[in-house]
Amino acid sequence: MADSSRRAISPDDLPPVEPPSAGFLVQLFLVPALIVGIIVSVWLAFHWLAQLGNDPQAAVRALRRNTEGRWQAALNLANDLRGPGGGTLKADEALAEELASVLADEVKSGRPVGGGHSAEQSRTLCVYLCRALGEFAVPAAAPPLVARAEATDQPEIARAAVEALAVLATNLAAAGNEFADPAAVTAAMIGATRANDPGLRSSAAFALGVAGGDGARGRLEELCGDVDNDVQANAALGLARLGDPSAYEPLAEMLALPDVATRPGDDESQAARYKRAMVVVNAIKGVGLLVDDTSQSPPGRIVTALEALREDAIPDVRQGSTALLRRIERLGQEADGLPAARAAAP
Repeated sequence: MADSSRRAISPDDLPPVEPPSAGFLVQLFLVPALIVGIIVSVWLAFHWLAQLGNDPQAAVRALRRNTEGRWQAALNLANDLRGPGGGTLKADEALAEELASVLADEVKSGRPVGGGHSAEQSRTLCVYLCRALGEFAVPAAAPPLVARAEATDQPEIARAAVEALAVLATNLAAAGNEFADPAAVTAAMIGATRANDPGLRSSAAFALGVAGGDGARGRLEELCGDVDNDVQANAALGLARLGDPSAYEPLAEMLALPDVATRPGDDESQAARYKRAMVVVNAIKGVGLLVDDTSQSPPGRIVTALEALREDAIPDVRQGSTALLRRIERLGQEADGLPAARAAAP
């Protein structure tokens, strides 16, 4: 009965067939093709920039073009200099001078100053150029970094410059070289420690402890009383690197920082706890530098603080303090004239 009541569908009952509209065709074919094309173009661009590190001169040519994203070429060069095959590049004085020229031209153009996307891209380029120059092991890399460190009105670039000078100082020493004008380097770092930007002051304090030079110790002692805690910590560590026992007092304060209670989901308290742990670990390393430099046990206040840290909640703090206390104990045993084999026993 039900079957007999069904009426066959006639072609006249179907809606009319219309050709697809232009908008439909664009959505169906053209838009996906454009998206795929953009993705492929971006990938090819970054792939091309990544390959520039294999040809330093190609990277320099890319850096001289006023194109967006050329900072990637500077980053690639910095990574290549830092990498296992960067030994030859580190000694390439002509390449260092070319990068210095690119940096000087970019600053002279005025593009890093001001706001907006273009200025941000230019500052990023200058930052990576500074980092690349710091990876060299030739004195020619220093003057452009000194010039940028002195320009404290651009703290982001100046900070990259002083950090690069610290790396360059280490590389020069490892290669048996030295700064052509060490006084200028130290003066630039000291000047940066007087900047209004606390991040720049902190980086300059660190760099000053690495490079040293006339006036470095006196300025670092002053910075131990800076209003910013990071500046104080880097100044104390700088004094320790220079073998100055006056670092013991600020290092003792760093060792005495109490642990920070955290609550689940409280990112701020967790970040504060992590930072406290890093400060204490660095203070332990600073004491170790002084112990190695002086071959003497630290003051009793330091030893007491290290003993307390043996029970700290942070594993790195416990392990660092325990290892340092063993070294200090061995120093005491050697001073008492115990046999070397017994003194070396844990």
